[in-house]
Amino acid sequence: MHDPAIPSLTGADPEIARLVQAEARRQFEKVRLIASENYVSTAVLEATGSVLTNKYSEGYAGRRYYEGQQVVDPVEELAVTRARTLFGVDHANVQPYSGSPANLAVYLAFLEPGDTVMGMALPAGGHLTHGWGVSATGKWFRSAQYGVRKETGVVDLDEVRDLARAERPKVIFCGGTAIPRTIDFPGFAEIAREVGAVLVADIAHIAGLVAGGAHPSPVGHAQVITTTTHKTLRGPRGAMVLSDAEHAKAVDKAVFPGLQGGPHNHTTAAIAVALGEALDPSFGLYAHAVVQNARALAAALLDRGFDLVSGGTDNHLVLLDLTGRGVGGKPAAKALDRAGIEANYNTVPFDPRKPFDPSGVRLGTAAVTTRGLTEEQMPRVAEWIDRAVTAVGDEGELDRIAGEVAELMSGYPMPGWA
Repeated sequence: MHDPAIPSLTGADPEIARLVQAEARRQFEKVRLIASENYVSTAVLEATGSVLTNKYSEGYAGRRYYEGQQVVDPVEELAVTRARTLFGVDHANVQPYSGSPANLAVYLAFLEPGDTVMGMALPAGGHLTHGWGVSATGKWFRSAQYGVRKETGVVDLDEVRDLARAERPKVIFCGGTAIPRTIDFPGFAEIAREVGAVLVADIAHIAGLVAGGAHPSPVGHAQVITTTTHKTLRGPRGAMVLSDAEHAKAVDKAVFPGLQGGPHNHTTAAIAVALGEALDPSFGLYAHAVVQNARALAAALLDRGFDLVSGGTDNHLVLLDLTGRGVGGKPAAKALDRAGIEANYNTVPFDPRKPFDPSGVRLGTAAVTTRGLTEEQMPRVAEWIDRAVTAVGDEGELDRIAGEVAELMSGYPMPGWA
């Protein structure tokens, strides 16, 4: 059952309680390979569900617009201090509600409507809020988008430099949502300096790897860093904007009062807990294990004849290109889900298919590493993926795989399930 137990919810709203219990069981029984998901600790769950949700706190610690902040201020100060310590930055704002508002704060802080922003194109692995056309960031600002080389699946910094020189952006984003290779922060910083742009590193996917020393840090290269606090960082659904001292005031004004009112204090407390956990030396072991598992999974998939964007991975993320398999990413992802393997369909660079029915499936190893799976289990996971993709439409085979998955996962404890 769900842990912590939910007797009051069960009594007050048994329908919702039943759904919460069902979701906890679902998370326990599946191999969860969605690259943007993880399991938080029981301590983070408890902080998220605390009475701090009752308190309204517009402003910043020591500068609030409501009274009764004697407890909330120290909570936010702890989160800020831990973020600064963990990432080695001058300044941290822990109030953004999620990753997209954190990125929007960058626009409000450093751009005027119509100014040029440069980011990675969504089909190449970037994020909607890096200037993609359907996003407000692409509608309200002039967008220049870079991609990856077709032959390698990785960014060509010479092409990025040529684009930056031609477009003269005021802000350059590096990072994204489907990038399986190490981000060259020094290379991007050199380009940003040359054209006089603010470099923003969006490390939402790799923040935990950066914190644990399993991916190079953007600190000292990017003036501003945005990140969510879940994914590899194993915190609640929130976000942070980190910066050097020079850009701190603009960041804070953009978050509040520029974009939002009172922060979610229960989330702030949970962020503080997660950051405290990440400061423990054991977190570094976890971060490196995430990468080791991803590399082992990628190798096992390659052995089974799968095509991987860029040919492998340097981080937590593996991007399958199913073009050669004769099946789309969407039916493959649905078959995997039926088989007890949670993933998401995803575009691949130069995808000939439409975004809602793309050629790829995105995988990540952060959550299974939290559960305790190691490199030893990755070939078996790859076998299940191979069987499920081959068995699209064969519900009997998919159900057999799901039973095998549930049997394996029953031996690995899950925070949130007792």
